[in-house]
Amino acid sequence: MISIKEVTKQTGITVRTMRYYDQIGLLHPADKTEGGHRLYGEKEMKKLQEIQFLKTIGFSLQEIKEMLADENHDWFTGLKKQLGYISKEKERLEQIEGTLRGLINEIMLNGNIDLFSVQKLIQLYQQNMDKREGYLNQIFNEEESKLLQNLPNINRDDPETLEWIALIAQLKKHMSKGISAPEIQRLIKRMYEKEQETFGDNKEFVEKIWDIRKSPQKSESVGFYPIDVETLDFFEKAYEFYVNKKSNF
Repeated sequence: MISIKEVTKQTGITVRTMRYYDQIGLLHPADKTEGGHRLYGEKEMKKLQEIQFLKTIGFSLQEIKEMLADENHDWFTGLKKQLGYISKEKERLEQIEGTLRGLINEIMLNGNIDLFSVQKLIQLYQQNMDKREGYLNQIFNEEESKLLQNLPNINRDDPETLEWIALIAQLKKHMSKGISAPEIQRLIKRMYEKEQETFGDNKEFVEKIWDIRKSPQKSESVGFYPIDVETLDFFEKAYEFYVNKKSNF
């Protein structure tokens, strides 16, 4: 037999937690000293390990109590059910993760954040997923659909997306200098290079993307992050200026 303090020392589980387990009938001590201190034996220590393991994989204390009390408990069904719950929770956490990344990226892109607009955008994106996929399939062929995976996504933090965000943020910052400003043309040059690196000579694909991007309605239909019309118009003019100047050399 070992004391409750020794249990704490060996397992890291607090005295308060051990007393709570006793209180709710999850794990009673094997015995008590004359002074009323709880004592635990090998059987109780083994059960304590089982409790902690089941907690680790997401079961509630009430579920654990029922599982360990029933010698004929259907472990297969219980574990399958828990796996289903964990899978759904994983999807929920991934959605939250994507939202947080989107919020951080929006601050990088715009310098501020509009929580109401972001919430509306997320809800729209989730609700119209099937409709969005159908719309994309009408516009892009099978080969082009694969290229869609390479587009930057506001809810990701991969290097490609982060560079695009940084480039657009800098473009917005220097717009007042005009389309021919050296700062603007350096940014456009890098955007042009990234377009070539990512999509190669698939000009038709890029034109389709740009046609969608320029239309707020189409952008909304496919779930593109909204960029204000002023920035898009400025980018288009600066891009044309760069291409024309490049073709003259």
